[in-house]
Amino acid sequence: QVQLQESGGGSVQSGGSLRLSCLASGYTRSKYCLGWFRQTPGKEREGVAAIATDGRVGDIMYGDFAKGRFSISMDNAKNTVYLEITGLVPDDTAMYYCAAVTRNGRCKPSWYGLWDDWGQGTQVTVSS
Repeated sequence: QVQLQESGGGSVQSGGSLRLSCLASGYTRSKYCLGWFRQTPGKEREGVAAIATDGRVGDIMYGDFAKGRFSISMDNAKNTVYLEITGLVPDDTAMYYCAAVTRNGRCKPSWYGLWDDWGQGTQVTVSS
């Protein structure tokens, strides 16, 4: 089981930026995907971005809504995956979760039910 701990959320004004962090442990570097998801009350958890833990160049995918303002990256030396969000808007307000799944092909921010391990989440609140 992969252990995940998110941090970096907070309250920001529209137009601001945040970098979320997820410290991961208990995984085999060559075999996992790490991803970011977000959820608001009453809505299904949606995939933001996913990355391979082996840092394979180009093996990053984003949810359709996340292309442009969201950037996922991996620091293998720190076992940490980051999600940088720029140009924040109130619709970005959500609980953001880090997730892990055994790699099977490309890493995709697909349906949340396919992912195995989850962190507790970090809240992002954007005011207008």
